[in-house]
Amino acid sequence: MWIKSRTNSLGSMSDFDEAQSAVEAALAAGARYADARVMHRRYESMRARNGEIEELTQREDAGLGVRALVGDSWGFYAISELSDIAARKAGRVAAEIAEASATVPGRRVELSAAAASIDSWAGGCEIDPLAVPLSDKGDLLSGATKTAHAAGADLAEGVYQIWDTAKWFVSSEGHRIDQRIRECGGGIWATVIGDGETQRRSYPSYRGQYGTRGWELIQELDFGAHAARIADEARALLTAPLCPAGETTLILGDEQMSLQIHESIGHAIELDRILGWEAAFAGTSWLDLTKLHQLRYGSPLLNIVIDPTIPGALGSFGYDDEGSPAVARDAVRDGIWVGVLAGRDSAGVAGLPYGGSVRADGALSLPMVRMTNVGLEPGPHTLDEIIAATDDGIMMETNRSWSIDDKRLNFQFGTEIGWEIKRGKRGRMLRNPTYTGIGPSFWGSMDMLSSEIVQWGTPNCGKGQPTQVGHTGHPAAPARFQNVRVGVRG
Repeated sequence: MWIKSRTNSLGSMSDFDEAQSAVEAALAAGARYADARVMHRRYESMRARNGEIEELTQREDAGLGVRALVGDSWGFYAISELSDIAARKAGRVAAEIAEASATVPGRRVELSAAAASIDSWAGGCEIDPLAVPLSDKGDLLSGATKTAHAAGADLAEGVYQIWDTAKWFVSSEGHRIDQRIRECGGGIWATVIGDGETQRRSYPSYRGQYGTRGWELIQELDFGAHAARIADEARALLTAPLCPAGETTLILGDEQMSLQIHESIGHAIELDRILGWEAAFAGTSWLDLTKLHQLRYGSPLLNIVIDPTIPGALGSFGYDDEGSPAVARDAVRDGIWVGVLAGRDSAGVAGLPYGGSVRADGALSLPMVRMTNVGLEPGPHTLDEIIAATDDGIMMETNRSWSIDDKRLNFQFGTEIGWEIKRGKRGRMLRNPTYTGIGPSFWGSMDMLSSEIVQWGTPNCGKGQPTQVGHTGHPAAPARFQNVRVGVRG
């Protein structure tokens, strides 16, 4: 059952009115700047196991969050009751919190410039995912997991998730923006249990695939066509040779590359981590702002772009939660670090002229610097060319585990499957592959990069305390790295 939390409909003019009331009240209470977001979210997910539907979740929520800047301190207050009286109280309380915080001296806060926008934006959606009959969705998941189970998986699981979010944003600078963002995705998994050994294969990745799209994304994934294959591969892994230990040439598949980018580049270039404002979920960052435009992050093949404008990618939007428009911006160009993920306040402190990367996971959460779509520009090669050019190495695909230090510098990853590469051809399957490295030296060893970009979506990026869950995108392609330590155990 939908859990109703309000009576007015999506797109109601009152949603702008409530945000405006909150901003007016914050200014009247002494704020020099204020903004407010009304958000209305609907969520649906379904899970299946071994051919049976096990769980259906449907929920709906709405609320308002208001920020007030008094002196050099922020105040934030949020409510789930949407009325003019409650909105005005929220604006007043946010200003009072900021005023109390301002009694503690801090660094001067000047927001980076942002032109006021009056606009509407909606992401692309061919098939409304919430309008697809539940019976059709259930048949899809139960059918795929039944196939995988029959093919030898001891545990076959499948899931889809859908988010439908409407936002209304108002600021004291004149912003008035509404957005409609529909996102969905899912995946299937096959787990097999052997003698002291458990193996899993996933499709299309260890956490599925997601985008700012409609149900057409799920249809394109075609879970049923891959169910038997992943069960077969998981069972074959039980007796495959163990990944050897040592240094070798490493080829990473595009899905694993997306996580490598997320963990060792995406989080490292978040300006709040660089400034020391944020340290939850694996710490701060090894980057030093004085080295911007000078530091070599990787090989000349490495070009990383921050781009929330990519159609259909999970980190796409029209405007962030400060009203800054979506703009593509370089983070790494020809291997040199040139840009960051920033908000208007962190950019102002750092002397940078842009924000554009601030979001919250709901109306009741404080907006913070988050990844948008952070990923690779295409390289000059194909995966077939990379394999053909490799005399002796290992290819690894589909993440299984990861660990990274509190500077986002030293890391270790494990993948579900590996493949021996000998004399330019893919050979034996390898079990429990792992690799380790240090950010700049690892990225510096990249000597081949594919042009075959896939827009991977990450629906579960954790950050902050209390924890917020962000949706991010990562354009990624297969790549080759030299002299990488693999087969690390323990």
